Amino acid sequence: MYTFLYDFAKDRKDLGHKLFLPWTGWVCVWTAVLLFLLAILGACSIINRFTRLAGELFGLLIAMLFMQQAIRGLVEEFGVLQSQREGTNQIALQSSWLFGNGMFALVLSFGLLFTALRSRKARSWRYGAGWLRGFVADYGVPLMILVWTAVSYIPTNKVPRGIPRRLFSPNPWSPGAYSNWTVIKEMLNVPLIYIIGAFIPATMIAVLYYFDHSVASQLAQQKEFNLRKPSSYHYDLLLLGFLTILCGLIGIPPSNGVIPQSPMHTKSLATLKHQLLRNKLVSAARKSMQKNMNLCQLYRNMQEAYDQMQTPLARQIPPALGLKELKESTIQLASSHGYIDSPVDEAVFDVDKDVDDLLPVEVKEQRLSNLLQALMVAACVAAMPLLKKIPTSVLWGYFAFMAIESLPGNQFWERILYLFTAPSRRYKVMEEHHAAFIETVPFKTVAMFTLFQTAYLLLCFGLTWIPIAGVLFPLLIMLLIPVRQYFLPKFFKGAHLQELDAAAYEETPAISFNLSFDDSGSQTTTVNNNSGEIPVEIITRSPGEICLNKK
Repeated sequence: MYTFLYDFAKDRKDLGHKLFLPWTGWVCVWTAVLLFLLAILGACSIINRFTRLAGELFGLLIAMLFMQQAIRGLVEEFGVLQSQREGTNQIALQSSWLFGNGMFALVLSFGLLFTALRSRKARSWRYGAGWLRGFVADYGVPLMILVWTAVSYIPTNKVPRGIPRRLFSPNPWSPGAYSNWTVIKEMLNVPLIYIIGAFIPATMIAVLYYFDHSVASQLAQQKEFNLRKPSSYHYDLLLLGFLTILCGLIGIPPSNGVIPQSPMHTKSLATLKHQLLRNKLVSAARKSMQKNMNLCQLYRNMQEAYDQMQTPLARQIPPALGLKELKESTIQLASSHGYIDSPVDEAVFDVDKDVDDLLPVEVKEQRLSNLLQALMVAACVAAMPLLKKIPTSVLWGYFAFMAIESLPGNQFWERILYLFTAPSRRYKVMEEHHAAFIETVPFKTVAMFTLFQTAYLLLCFGLTWIPIAGVLFPLLIMLLIPVRQYFLPKFFKGAHLQELDAAAYEETPAISFNLSFDDSGSQTTTVNNNSGEIPVEIITRSPGEICLNKK
């Protein structure tokens, strides 16, 4: 959007380059006003109409745009950029050196992509101490950026300056950079016609922010994450309006919650909570086994450890539900061998395996990581001389990593893979944790739904290639609300749509935990929290999946 605004302003004598930032300041002011109105009028209530169909299609579209930028950047590494024609060593612009720059860019980008993806699975490595594997899994991506940046500095005296290409940005303290911080002084110099006209691009940005931020928030708070604290979409949009106007007044582009970073942040917090719970339960189990306790005593100690890690709620799910599966499976195994009262050993209870399979998805809900992320972004302003040492090819590899890392947990992507799975190999999908529709919806229906979603995705992706109109692609995705509500039910059965794309407005209110319906349909109160069925969303084992609990 800023590119379109600059192309519009630079050729106008009464606006031009000098008043570009003050004019965009007015654009941000109008955008903030629209965001305030949307928040006050409760426009975010429509977010309940966004189903998995729209959210995951948007997520996959963003992944495609990340991958597109990575590929485009790598292709440009083989050519001459317009900004390089002046001030660059002319030897580096020779065709042979351009080819060498492109090939080295492929090495750096694919090297970062491969090592970053491998580092995310470091916890399952056989090598290294546990704390080291955990550190690599959590911080492997920035470490790999440092490693491949260091590789780009392999000493050589024959390579001309400018190979490989590196990030370019002026330092905040460079001559002329101070003018950006004083944009507010020149905003009144913008002609009135352009102040009023700024409302047009502001409307486009407000729609984009409203949709992008709301969908990113929704994907970061999916039901599968089992979040305990409620959402605050209207409050978020109100804060986004204040941040937008602040950024416009100091001459910097505003930002909002985006995909895939927001859902990835929640997934990382879920992994953190999983590790904390796992360590607590493993410690309790090992202490019980060292004291030669029987299975019931071991389970009681693990239950106490589990209870200590939970945050009390006004309407809390009994913690016993979390460990019920483990108790049933282990006691059944011990009873079959006739040593229910004997001391527990690894044959009855494998600490590492059973505890890891037991834990549901839970998120470490806090604000510290968000604060640290914002502080580190602020620190990047002073770290600009260091950031300029990073090769652009490493950045393209990181873009590709972001695209690939956002795919796991996206049921749209999982369904695409499911369609390409050979019929003779589909049983392997059933053996793993899988979404409930795999067993309840016919394959033909899954294929038709996925093909429709894919065609719509390609339509949205094609729109992004159209200049100026490309920023309106959120309108196409918002159109999915009436499509899902009125069009799709005519082609798919309601039960199948509920499995593939459950809509909140189609669901009946949840009943109390101590209520159920007997076989005759009459409501009873015979359900016990310790022996009843576990709700499906309580036993999700990985983000993005609702696993069918087979009894």
